[in-house]
Amino acid sequence: MSVKEQINKYIAAQPEPKRSDMQQLHLLILKILPECKLWFLDGRDESGKTVSNANIGYGSYTMRYADGKTKDFYQIGMSGNTTGISVYIMGIEDKTYLIKSYGKRLGKASVTGYCIRFTALKNINTDILKEAILDGVQHSACG
Repeated sequence: MSVKEQINKYIAAQPEPKRSDMQQLHLLILKILPECKLWFLDGRDESGKTVSNANIGYGSYTMRYADGKTKDFYQIGMSGNTTGISVYIMGIEDKTYLIKSYGKRLGKASVTGYCIRFTALKNINTDILKEAILDGVQHSACG
């Protein structure tokens, strides 16, 4: 199954209204980043054990670990969780940047160093989310 097919299947498996919100957000991110590489991570480790929620990824950047190793990973991610949707903005070194820059302006969202979590799109300002995504992409190349 192709990555696009996996993404479509994952979104379609979400309950409403999360499914519609994730589809709308997926299309928004594709509009913002039309040429980005697409990823789908099913949340399983090498042994097949579920270790996280499945993730849709957009773009790519090189993660650098403290031991000097590197790993290619997505730059922007989206995942359905038990209470709503998480958007991941990877590659921002200052772990207070998202909170300070977007936390109060997003609406009803929980913001951490790299994650914006909300229950429904109607509860947040999507223009501010778009701004945060574009800002995050500028922190590391999306390709």
